[in-house]
Amino acid sequence: MSIFAHLPRHSLAFLPTPLHPLPRLNAWLAAQDVAAEVWIKRDDQTGLALGGNKTRKLEFLLADALAQGCDTVITTGAVQSNHCRQTAAAAAQTGLGCHLVLGGQPPAGPNGNLLLDMLFGATLRWTSRENRLVRLAELRGELEAAGKRPYFITYGGSDAVGASGYAVAVEEALAQARERDLTFDAIVFASSSGGTHAGLVAGSWALGSDVPVIGISIDEGEAALQEKVAALASETAALLGFPRAFVPREIRVNAEYLGAGYGVVGDLEREAVRVMAQTEGILLDPVYTGRAFGGLLDILRHSPKTLARSGTAPRVLFWHTGGAPALFAYAADLG
Repeated sequence: MSIFAHLPRHSLAFLPTPLHPLPRLNAWLAAQDVAAEVWIKRDDQTGLALGGNKTRKLEFLLADALAQGCDTVITTGAVQSNHCRQTAAAAAQTGLGCHLVLGGQPPAGPNGNLLLDMLFGATLRWTSRENRLVRLAELRGELEAAGKRPYFITYGGSDAVGASGYAVAVEEALAQARERDLTFDAIVFASSSGGTHAGLVAGSWALGSDVPVIGISIDEGEAALQEKVAALASETAALLGFPRAFVPREIRVNAEYLGAGYGVVGDLEREAVRVMAQTEGILLDPVYTGRAFGGLLDILRHSPKTLARSGTAPRVLFWHTGGAPALFAYAADLG
């Protein structure tokens, strides 16, 4: 039985997601004299609304919303937010209303995640990126004044309740590894709002795992992301019943691949998306998993020993957090 079985949970995802090797990718690396063994954890296959990591968080967030008697969920994100897309779908599946505050201007024609938000019946509100949380707080008051009972979900579902979904996820992944008699030198993934990162850190602590969890930053400098994840991991560990105060220096972050900024596709992301698609038939997204996998490829090419705990070729688990619907909105950048 899971050590986290006491946590309230509303089933949304198809679990466990696959964990498997990438033989053609590894052969491609070997052809470049890169000695490494890369595996993948397929959270692009969680099932809800074309999958993604946010579904795991929403299982715990919506359980909390339903327990509180809420009838509406409200959250925020970018125009192509994977979190907003999965939140809208989860709300539809559970019979809750959904209001999304999106940062930016409505595009001429909806596509990618935005199209799916609309298909799932979410009510969309638009504001500047900097004003999203302010507008979300205003919206909460407006809905309450109208007699609704809204449940507030922050960026990416990244609070302690949402992050607990990734404590459960690391338990799942470690069990799959044991079944194959595998040990990993590192778990590498995209880190932005910090919930996935914090959940993996807190869950690893609770489970006694010493496998390093390394977040490739998508949009923040190293110190800022370390501080955010340490605070959230501490809150999550307390919620799990395994309290520990994490400090920023304990949080593994690589912020060397920020490129020209959030959502700006460069050569790193283009190569990563192309290589994964053409070697393994797996789709990455250009904003999160493309940047994180591109960073991993660069590390394996130039400094693989930083990932190899045993001093030999590293065996790395790349955690695919989903996001493929955004590919269609970035067609001009990827062609």
